[in-house]
Amino acid sequence: MHKEKSATLTALELHDRLTRSQAASISESRQLPTSKGVTQQNQKQSKGANPERPVSDNTRLGHKKRGVLQDVTNSSCFNATTIQTKKSKSTEAAQLEVSIAVQSVAMEQPQIQVGSNAKVLPETGLRSEDVTCSVNLQHNALDSQTLISQKKVLQVVEAKKVNLFGAPNIAKDPDVIDIDADFEDPLFCTIYAVDIYDNLRVAELSRRPYPHFMETVQHDITKTMRGVLVDWLVEVSEEYKLVPDTLYLTIYLIDWFLSKNCMERQRLQLLGITCMLIASKYEEINAPRIEEFCFITDNTYTKEEVLKMEIQVLKCAAYQLFAPTTKTFLRRFLRVAQASYKDPSFELQCLGNYLAELTLMNYDFLNFLPSMIAASAVFLAGWTLDQSSHPWNPTLQHYAGYKASDLKSTVLALQEMQLNTDGCPLTAIRTKYRQEKFKCVAALSSSKLLDALF
Repeated sequence: MHKEKSATLTALELHDRLTRSQAASISESRQLPTSKGVTQQNQKQSKGANPERPVSDNTRLGHKKRGVLQDVTNSSCFNATTIQTKKSKSTEAAQLEVSIAVQSVAMEQPQIQVGSNAKVLPETGLRSEDVTCSVNLQHNALDSQTLISQKKVLQVVEAKKVNLFGAPNIAKDPDVIDIDADFEDPLFCTIYAVDIYDNLRVAELSRRPYPHFMETVQHDITKTMRGVLVDWLVEVSEEYKLVPDTLYLTIYLIDWFLSKNCMERQRLQLLGITCMLIASKYEEINAPRIEEFCFITDNTYTKEEVLKMEIQVLKCAAYQLFAPTTKTFLRRFLRVAQASYKDPSFELQCLGNYLAELTLMNYDFLNFLPSMIAASAVFLAGWTLDQSSHPWNPTLQHYAGYKASDLKSTVLALQEMQLNTDGCPLTAIRTKYRQEKFKCVAALSSSKLLDALF
């Protein structure tokens, strides 16, 4: 008995950790494993921890340099007058449908504090009277009688206890396919999917950039400059093979910052690479380093300038980087659109992604919610590929929370961008989706949309 206790203590004194199976074998055979055997096993476990994780290296510095962006005139790809935010016809919140309430929501007006470095950049040199004037214009631009605040939307949802994507109503409609009935793949989170997208629809209201900041906040940059910046950032994301979520989050951070701060045109590219740096840290496994973002601007900006701008962007966003983008809803809606397909349509996915990315360049699409843009991209992609059936079926209407009539203005605006291939000098997205790996969907065109579809 004394020998058994001594053997056990000797095993515990080994510097290598024993597994449960080894401990069990000791108690049965009363024999200790050799220190060499335990060491080899632990080495195998440490080597196999995560063999597929990429290791950061300095190979990216070989990419080609990119010059400083300049202003491009007369490069409008789209008639801004065709985009108009739909207004609700009813003013009583208790009688509003949730889809109309979400569509008509008004965002909180950005508050610019005169003299605050976090709100107004000191480099702009703007007088306090200019900032005050922009705030007054911003207040007058909103029509309080026709737009509904986010608080009212939440009250309507709570009063009616309606799930925007709720599955309980599926059983009442035989035409709606339950896409969350498949519990085999845990990556789809089918158990929580309904609640997740309900929360995302509410979050897109509170984390939405002010859609008229060019007219009220900015004095030195224009819509055209923003479009040129986005077009260039698309090329950068392709150069470094960044995931689409990084690009969408980058554009969101740019719009969020510009909606709250005046900016000089000489520093607009600095804002672009800084926002992409932040988005890369948030979305990428192996994000590019600061030196690489300075390199692609031909070292126009120093590392210290990028770090200083990073602090300003993070403070402006209150360190809350998450926000539902068009890509967030597009994944869900594309899956819904293919619920009745025998095999997934890769062409539909590429076309939907292409149409959604086109909206990133156009400032006027900030008038629409990300979920509405995603739904419209799926609508137009379905119509482009197949005119024999209606592109908006009951399943899509149920999960997207929009009727076909709600999407009319957005779909028409999106189709105009799709067909306007000759007069647009911003070609990065079109060039990207003309590649064979994306099924050359940029070369596709859609026929005229019929009024009967809406």
